[in-house]
Amino acid sequence: MISFNVPPCVGTELKYLEEAIRAHKISGDGQFTRRCSRWMEEKFGAHKVLLTTSGTAALDMALLLCGLEPGDEVILPSYTFSSTANAAVLAGARLVFVDIRPDTMNIDENKIEAAITERTRAIIVVHYAGVACEMDAIMDIARKHNLKVVEDAAQGVMAKYKGQYLGTIGDFGCYSFHETKNYSMGEGGAIVINDPAYIERAEILREKGTNRSKFFRGEIDKYTWVDFGDSFLPSELNAAYLWAQLERAEEINADRRRSWQAYYEALKPLAEAGKLALPVVPPECEHNGHMFYVKCRDLEERTRFIAFLKERGVGAVFHYVPLHSAPAGRKFGRFAGEDVYTTKESDRLVRLPMYFGLTGEDRKSVIDAVLRFCS
Repeated sequence: MISFNVPPCVGTELKYLEEAIRAHKISGDGQFTRRCSRWMEEKFGAHKVLLTTSGTAALDMALLLCGLEPGDEVILPSYTFSSTANAAVLAGARLVFVDIRPDTMNIDENKIEAAITERTRAIIVVHYAGVACEMDAIMDIARKHNLKVVEDAAQGVMAKYKGQYLGTIGDFGCYSFHETKNYSMGEGGAIVINDPAYIERAEILREKGTNRSKFFRGEIDKYTWVDFGDSFLPSELNAAYLWAQLERAEEINADRRRSWQAYYEALKPLAEAGKLALPVVPPECEHNGHMFYVKCRDLEERTRFIAFLKERGVGAVFHYVPLHSAPAGRKFGRFAGEDVYTTKESDRLVRLPMYFGLTGEDRKSVIDAVLRFCS
């Protein structure tokens, strides 16, 4: 069976785990946590990057830092994982779902402004499959209406928009290092702080509401509880695992992009014949090979397609069920405008196996199975 996903492992993870254990420092903010944070700050040109226990935790921090109050509204796409919405709900906001673009599966920037009300405080954009949303237009809207922008770049580590790394464009960026992502620490994530004014508050929030970070830097002689906070620090063991992959980040990125391109070139004739739709990457975007998907004609064909691949030893899965159609989505929010593409496109999409180290032989088996179904 060709697995849909295999968590990345480059071979030096155990070495670094042993180093962390021998240093007698396995809780958060040790040498490996600092290495990972510095690497991302320098690589992505970010003001501050803080590792978190998950991508969800990074989103939680970002929405709490937005200073939302009960009754405030947050605009976001319905086609996303529940974590995107939960973060806004946790911060006390109401959800306002907006339709997506059928080409990139990202929020439709042309439908955001119509969803803004006097209660709107923030926009969450989701860079689906590591392909950027139309950030210039979205940032213009945000500045016009004095709104915060949170980038859910869980799938977007190493991807770019007009040469700028995803996660560094809005007020806050959020990465995921879950086992299904390009770079993994099992469970983990990071928040990118793009406005230096929020760095101290973010450190306090992350450290259970204390100014402990300032104490460890020698800026104060003792630390104390100064504000609301939580425990968002990942274990040093998780950070050690991640560091091994960040050292080889370019290699992992190139490997995934090669697999993506191999799929695209082999399946392009099917798209030209109208038998499947393939991903669209706008010219201003540089993707990271996070995911390769195809779109069937409808839900019925997709169901048959997934079953056909499974019978031939290929693990393929569909993705999100639109949040606005879920019980919690109806409870915590509303859909602004018309659902033209969100449900329709989500019913068609199938993700093919994609991971670091996917062999040419396995790629060929996946491609052959897709070709056989379409023939």
